[in-house]
Formats: sequence, C-alpha cells, structure tokens
Amino acid sequence: MKSPSYCDSTDYGDSDPFQWDTREDCEVRQILDRVADKWSLLVIALLERRTLRFTELRNKIDGISQRMLTVTLRQLERDGLVERTVHPVVPPKVEYALTDLGCTLHDTIKALVTWTEAHQEEIAAARAAYDRRAAQEAAV
Repeated sequence: MKSPSYCDSTDYGDSDPFQWDTREDCEVRQILDRVADKWSLLVIALLERRTLRFTELRNKIDGISQRMLTVTLRQLERDGLVERTVHPVVPPKVEYALTDLGCTLHDTIKALVTWTEAHQEEIAAARAAYDRRAAQEAAV
C-alpha cells in the first residue's frame, strides 16, 4: 500500500511545492485562496461561454448572499478573470463574462470536476470506511 503522500508521477524539479504554504504574503497562496474558494469556482463554471447578469448569477448559485456575490465578482474582476460590462441604460444593465485568462482557469476547473466525477464512488467508499473506523474507535 502506498502512503497518502506518494505520487510517482509528480515531478516538482528543484522547487519545493509546499514553500508557498508557509508564507502568508505569498502571491501564489493568495491567488489559490481566491480561485479555489467555492463561490469563485461556481461563478467561473457558470460563466463558461456565456455572459450573465448579476441577478442571473445570484439565482443560479444556491446559498450565496448578494454581498458575497458582489465581493466574489469584484475579486475575480481584479484578478483579471472576469470582465464587468455596464450598459448605459435605465436601470443600469451590468453583465459579467470570463476573460481569456478566466477561460484558461475554467479548463483547469473542468478537469478537476471530471476527476471528481470519475472518483466519487471511491471517495464515498473511503469516507464510509473512515466513518466506520472512527465510530468503532469512539465506542472503545
């Protein structure tokens, strides 16, 4: 059996892949924190090949508050992943779309979702086995 840290296909070369994790001011860590949060992932996924208005996004993302969606969109816009277009009409019409950079991130997210779908049964079995072991240990 392989240890959880074993990955025979992972080659990090001369760099330490965990170095960024210890430095709070590290740019890589900040970007990963931003793009890997659940709201950002959902927004990026919903904007694939389409433009949506704020209200459409809010209605499609279950559980997100208006404030959290606003903050998420602003952060994604600041990072150059989402483009905000304001149309000069009354009331103002604001639309959001992925930038070219955002589309490249969407491809990565899509690969992660594909992996998750392919392995969801294995993960469910591992969770069930863990929960059984934890329950048995708690009963002792």
